[in-house]
Amino acid sequence: MARFEIPEGWTARAYRFALDPTPAQERAFRSHAGGARKAHNTMLGLVKAVMAQRAAERSYGIAEAELTAALNWSLAGLRKEWNRRKDVVAPWWSENSKEAYNTGLDALARGLDAWSKSRRGQRAGRTVGFPRFKSARTRRSVRFTTGTIRVEADRHHVTLPRVGTIRTHESTRKLARRIEAGTARVLSATLSQDSSGRWFCSFQSIVRHAVAVPAHIGAQAAVVGVDVGVKDLLVVGTPDGREIERVPAPKASTAVQPRKRALQRRAARRQGPYDPATKTERRPSKRWQRTQRRIARIDAHAANVRRDVLHKATTRLAQRHQIICVETLNASGMRSKGGNRKKGLNRALADAALAEVRRMLGYKTGWCGSVLVEAGRYYPSSKICSGCGGRKPNLTLAMRTYACEHCGLEIDRDLNAAINLARLGKPGTGEQSPAGGGPVAGRGATRETGPARAGDAGGCETSTPHHRVPVDRTGTASPQGEAARRHGVQLTFAHPKATAEFPDDRPGGHVDQRDDNGLGETDEDVVGLNHAARGPARTSGSDPRISSGGLFISR
Repeated sequence: MARFEIPEGWTARAYRFALDPTPAQERAFRSHAGGARKAHNTMLGLVKAVMAQRAAERSYGIAEAELTAALNWSLAGLRKEWNRRKDVVAPWWSENSKEAYNTGLDALARGLDAWSKSRRGQRAGRTVGFPRFKSARTRRSVRFTTGTIRVEADRHHVTLPRVGTIRTHESTRKLARRIEAGTARVLSATLSQDSSGRWFCSFQSIVRHAVAVPAHIGAQAAVVGVDVGVKDLLVVGTPDGREIERVPAPKASTAVQPRKRALQRRAARRQGPYDPATKTERRPSKRWQRTQRRIARIDAHAANVRRDVLHKATTRLAQRHQIICVETLNASGMRSKGGNRKKGLNRALADAALAEVRRMLGYKTGWCGSVLVEAGRYYPSSKICSGCGGRKPNLTLAMRTYACEHCGLEIDRDLNAAINLARLGKPGTGEQSPAGGGPVAGRGATRETGPARAGDAGGCETSTPHHRVPVDRTGTASPQGEAARRHGVQLTFAHPKATAEFPDDRPGGHVDQRDDNGLGETDEDVVGLNHAARGPARTSGSDPRISSGGLFISR
């Protein structure tokens, strides 16, 4: 397995620029994306056909040695089979770059590997299904790793293989300056199209970055807690009870909902791709397609507004504070149940994008030299009184003001939670609660969800290699580390040297030699899934792990 190792003192970073292509270049973009989809669907059909053929032959009593030869599901094996068949299935293959077909094959290899590890209990998270065929309506994306990938000196053009030089909507000076100074190296470029039809180019690069604490870190407040919510996106508090910042939720989707609703009703009155009378597909009218493009532009605008607010808020936090303590929310689980009676809350939760705050802070704190402390998922930050440490047994969403029954304190519930989180991340907290009343981890916490099944959380993520790294190797020996681990939280530090698994000549994949069907096991396991053979469930945070956000350390 080839491995690309990021040099020490460098960090991975991506730069995304909107493109302004000509009509000919846009046709080339779509052709490359179609080639990737063709390679993916062709080889997926072959994989399923071989699996079905071997299962049928086995049912006839044919010996294992005489069965149809199994396919190698690695990227190298799929690429070899595609090269043997491309002249027949895609005689136009020479019109596009070879990287277009490699993109589809890499996606298929990753999907098959994730499905294999998920059903064997070797991949944490939800159960991954078998790869499915891609339709023409799927998101268009192509990745280039070889050939001419260049940011032009005029800082308004980029060059990609087989496509040529493309004009950008915005200046590329942020990346161009680093390349000219020798502090950045481009590894790959990805062409992608959003829902509104605009094309983007994302450059995956490594940047020389010396992790040093800037002078402005901690100038305003060294330790803060961040409470996220639907009404106020962020409420930032300090251990001494001060409110530093309150960022209102942008509610971007709610703002565009009236216009979107009117356009959707207009589209319903026009000839769409489905005829409800005959229950058959049909060719949609041009007016229907034009209305759908307007709806897509509205959705893209809402996403851009939400992303802009999140990036600006998290950047300020990472640059101004030394220790930031946040909650670990199960954002998807908060919207999983309730049905029609809580569809408004589910829509508001999706509009707020609560999980993005922790994800963005995960890598931005590494850039700025600050520390991210992640409280346990069941830490009751909203139910604990920041004045006396007492716990309120029941706290509904309608109670926006926290009224303590023990000391009589009345305080905004979001600010109260932010203060508790800030005290949890404060160095030297030890085994005591914010008010000194007892242990914090698990105090009054309730498990709102049941334990994970054995197949849902049983091992390594496919893209997250596990390493056991001592705490001392992170270069941070502050006392908050031991206190936070006793409280069941996770600390995120900048890791100067991370690894990423790449294929033989292509970042983002891997080559794995498997026997028989490419999984290292027999086809009986492929046809009949044996869930009982999975290992015991393992909760998240049981092992240290390396990820894109840095080094996560948990007890």
